[in-house]
Amino acid sequence: MNNSLLIDSFLEMMSAERGAAANTLAAYQRDLEDFASFGQTLYDANSETIRQWFAFLLTDGLAAPSQARKLSALRQFYRFLFSEGLREDNPTGPIDSPKAGRALPKVMSESDVDQLLLTAEELALASSSPGAQLRATRMHALLELLYASGLRVSELVGLPASTTRRDARFLLVTGKGNKERMVPMGDKARQAVAVYLQARQQLADHKGRVDDSPWLFPSSGTQGHLTRQHFARDLKTLAGQAGLSAGKISPHVLRHAFASHLLQNGADLRTVQQLLGHADISTTQIYTHVLEERLRELVETAHPLSQSDKA
Repeated sequence: MNNSLLIDSFLEMMSAERGAAANTLAAYQRDLEDFASFGQTLYDANSETIRQWFAFLLTDGLAAPSQARKLSALRQFYRFLFSEGLREDNPTGPIDSPKAGRALPKVMSESDVDQLLLTAEELALASSSPGAQLRATRMHALLELLYASGLRVSELVGLPASTTRRDARFLLVTGKGNKERMVPMGDKARQAVAVYLQARQQLADHKGRVDDSPWLFPSSGTQGHLTRQHFARDLKTLAGQAGLSAGKISPHVLRHAFASHLLQNGADLRTVQQLLGHADISTTQIYTHVLEERLRELVETAHPLSQSDKA
């Protein structure tokens, strides 16, 4: 049967019965005509033809979301042919939807992290009033803890005050599924927390209050401790003050930086998995792709043969 006639009939049905918008109809038409140009009439196409077409689209560099859209158009088209009795099967049935590759995490460079921490420390030292000093020292302590331990932001803001009651180099954290794990607390993090607690006590004394909150980072909100959203907003403000792109920095990006920088400096994947609290090592393996990309860039920019090719 004629391709144009089949497509027109399908589009007419989509418009009259489904109320499809003009842009949607135009997209369906393009996708169906694209498939029809692959070498077989729409009426005679089978599952193998469709697989071959998507293999071609993949090698041609078409992104997974665009492939999925094209497959959706084919599914609806052949469902229409089946319902009209024009075909006895739907060849798209055995076809799996294209899966988008997992997005690589955004990672800050070590120099950017250093700049962020330095700015936080300088602001903490420069603060004058008790309230401003508390906010600045709290941010510095939060960042030092986050980068030293790779905590999830919910784990970080929800740390109990008992965490710092002893001079420990590790924190015992309760993560997802109530699973406990040990994470490092380096010297700089411990020092930053100590300065923050001192500022917190000074503010309590200044107001004549007893500082007896059960949280390390208390708040007057309903949760009783600093919220993730509040910390994220303050972090973006600090990023701007540090001369960094606020849109590229978040608490989760710093967690990614912790993991990636560990791997870059020789840590093994299993150790990083345990520190991050990942139940499955496949979740941690995303960071190896970041390292692979950076190694490729390093070879392309620094290898002698690469340099000779540019000469």
